[in-house]
Amino acid sequence: MKNRIKSLAREFAPAFIDIRHHIHSHPELSFQEYATSQFIQQKLDEFGVRYQANVAGTGIVALVEGKNPSKRTVAIRADIDALPIIEANNVPYKSKNEGVMHACGHDVHTTCVLGATKILQQVKEEFEGTVKVLFQPGEEKHPGGASLMIKDGALENPRPQAILGLHVLPNMETGLLGFRSGKYMASADEIYITIKGKGGHAAAPHLTVDTILVASHLVVSLQQIVSRNNDPFSPSVLSICAFNGGHTTNVIPSEVKLMGTFRAMDETWRFKAHELIKKQATELAHAMGADIEIDILVGYPTLYNNEEVTTQARSLAEAYMGKEQVVDTEVRMGAEDFAFYSQIVPACFFRLGTGNKARGITSGVHTPTFDIDENAIEIGMGAMAYLAATLAV
Repeated sequence: MKNRIKSLAREFAPAFIDIRHHIHSHPELSFQEYATSQFIQQKLDEFGVRYQANVAGTGIVALVEGKNPSKRTVAIRADIDALPIIEANNVPYKSKNEGVMHACGHDVHTTCVLGATKILQQVKEEFEGTVKVLFQPGEEKHPGGASLMIKDGALENPRPQAILGLHVLPNMETGLLGFRSGKYMASADEIYITIKGKGGHAAAPHLTVDTILVASHLVVSLQQIVSRNNDPFSPSVLSICAFNGGHTTNVIPSEVKLMGTFRAMDETWRFKAHELIKKQATELAHAMGADIEIDILVGYPTLYNNEEVTTQARSLAEAYMGKEQVVDTEVRMGAEDFAFYSQIVPACFFRLGTGNKARGITSGVHTPTFDIDENAIEIGMGAMAYLAATLAV
């Protein structure tokens, strides 16, 4: 079956590169992926794959049933949304939707999983069990489409024993796949702080509550939450990324707003840190005479790659690609809403190399010049199909 899947991936690759071009040139923002969803449904109809549409809005759940469909169920997932970025690439498939771009590679993920779906439909008499295919909206926006897909029953009827996902990695050369077991990607929570106090003339600060000064102390103080409370062997990041207050040179404002993000690799520490942030910020502000409002928006959890599933998936990838083409990837403080699935079903989230330094394809994700070496399409669709068809669960 491995050779059959490789052959089909090679045969189908040119058509799926065209599919990638179509998706890339018609990006849609999170939870607005109406045309993208319709396009996926059209392709599934052409493949003869049955599916349920309108899951979590624009999501789709498809089923490819092999022999003995109830023997095993493996899910594979693609995210379908794009980012609010103006594309700077000068390519024929450049975004036609001004201000929206597939800058995180979700067009590649969707294409690879669509390709895997077609391959699996072609070889369904050669594997046992069912492959459940999730096309998920809203990965880039809170509360994350994965959480909504789960609420809509995407992991039920049938319930998968394992779930696989892939993500482009532009700093890894095309031709490589990357794996890591255990804690892999961080949780991500949003921090919103408002500091309030009596404003006034900058020449008479003693008659005011200096909200700028309070906010400045707070930004520095919050760094101690991580450096003096967290286990140094468990990565964690707290970054204040917006400081907004005041409008002129001689007026102390009555309000300053801060925004930031908190990332962690441990769920227990994550929520302990929330309480420490609230306590330290509140007491500091009050000690300096200011009022404070704090809102921590709980986002995506830690992404955990199940050791057994990931070890087996890596071994299968080595069998498919060759051992030298499969590498270790590092822990990442970025977040992914695939983590919601990993908290419920044994998961493996792996990386697809899409870079090509020799051709100058090196731009990172979330940049206006992001693009890929499209030889990665054949690799991604074939590898995903092979893993889904052969993973023992």
